[in-house]
Amino acid sequence: MRREIELFTFHEDNPNVLRLVGNRSMYYIIKRMTDIVIASVLLVFLLPLMILVSLLIFVYSPGPVFFIQERVGAKRQFRGKNPYWKKVNFRCIKFRTMKINADSSIHQAYVKALISNDEATMTALQGAQVKPRKLVNDPRIIGPGKILRKLSIDELPQLFNVLLGDMSLVGPRPAIPYEVEMYKPWHRQRLQALPGITGLQQVTARCTADFDEQVRLDLEYIEKQSFWLDLKIIFKTPFAVFSVKGAY
Repeated sequence: MRREIELFTFHEDNPNVLRLVGNRSMYYIIKRMTDIVIASVLLVFLLPLMILVSLLIFVYSPGPVFFIQERVGAKRQFRGKNPYWKKVNFRCIKFRTMKINADSSIHQAYVKALISNDEATMTALQGAQVKPRKLVNDPRIIGPGKILRKLSIDELPQLFNVLLGDMSLVGPRPAIPYEVEMYKPWHRQRLQALPGITGLQQVTARCTADFDEQVRLDLEYIEKQSFWLDLKIIFKTPFAVFSVKGAY
């Protein structure tokens, strides 16, 4: 059984040395209350924008305006008095930015190349050498999808996932199942936290960091997470979004 006290991150000088992270029971209670309050307020405030986006998607590409995809997250559970993290799958909600029934094979191939840092394959799939570590030249994306992704507007429906308890406002991004299957053993440590809409990686590097660096930023957050760090990341998120630096 994996206890909460066994949250690890990797030592800067030796990636094989793990450091323990302590119990944060009160923090998780405060975090959940904060998630519910802020997510509820944002949904009310952003409702007109979400209606407008829904109409835009439907007019441009008739069909469902939401894209619901299985993602991998984690839930904090208890066995007796001992807390531990359990890997779980959940249905993640986003605005649809792609054609209906788009083939995921090109994305799977890109994720495999990204995780293995295969520059040649990433360049071939992109059709050109680009700096961002994301499939930018994706033929599956519809017209409005590019701006929705650049401004992260496509992720607004995930506020419902926050209310349901599948996600938090702050945490590692929820992974796709086929991505997790490609993880190296140490990558799986990023699953020891509730996934988030934003996070340390999103306000620090966005799409400019390679996959290992993205995971290291997630592990740094897992080790250092606190109420004040969460507020700091939430405060930085609008600036990161509207600066569109590293966003594609």
